[in-house]
Amino acid sequence: MPGKVERVRRDDIVIATLDNPSRLNALDRPMLEDLDQLADAVERDRTIRAVVLTGAGGRAFCAGADIAEWGALDADDFARLWIGAGHRLFDRLARSPVPIIGALEGVVFGGGLELAAVCDLRIAARSATFALPEASIGVTPGWSGVQRLARLLPEPLVRQMALTGARLSGERLHAVGFVNEIDDDPLGRAIAIAEGVRDLAPRSVEAVKWVLGASRGEGREQAIDQLAAGLVARTLDRQEGTRSFQAKRKPDFSGR
Repeated sequence: MPGKVERVRRDDIVIATLDNPSRLNALDRPMLEDLDQLADAVERDRTIRAVVLTGAGGRAFCAGADIAEWGALDADDFARLWIGAGHRLFDRLARSPVPIIGALEGVVFGGGLELAAVCDLRIAARSATFALPEASIGVTPGWSGVQRLARLLPEPLVRQMALTGARLSGERLHAVGFVNEIDDDPLGRAIAIAEGVRDLAPRSVEAVKWVLGASRGEGREQAIDQLAAGLVARTLDRQEGTRSFQAKRKPDFSGR
């Protein structure tokens, strides 16, 4: 059966669960579509303050992209459709206007590690194991994984995972700052952090996310334009410009 991403709304927090436990929550097309709908929701619904992203079943956050979905694709479709679509989605999630907090248990492999990398914060169970095993099946990480991880992890660790298939523990990645906390109940801890976001000014959080992303090359051009647009959109001159255009008269700008 195809997987899905279950969404539960808890006041102003969304708990999104990768639900494909028989395949260790490997990402198939329906799950990617559900994640795209999640991105739609957080971009359009200004009452959402944070997202907690986790995996069902306890054995895995996500084992990566489901090989049954892409294994039979020819080279062109694999590159354009599968890699291209996933790349756009992961970039979109990384630029979410609200914090995404990953609650990570068990296997965090391949595309699952790439998905964890788009989260703003990562809370891991002691059982969590991280790896980039793509070379063992003749492919490469395709959803910004190596590039994004190279900005978040020491390069020797990225090389160790990508070039040797090494599996690293949550404690190892906590020691270098990729994992924010180790907790026996990562979902509970992630929800508690999300609840704390409620006490913060949402537009301030959003603006800080733009700046942080831009500082490491994550949507820099978009962030600059959004910050500039947000600044001028609140001015009296913007209102005057709109009114004068509609009235077909010369605007009288005040500089306010």
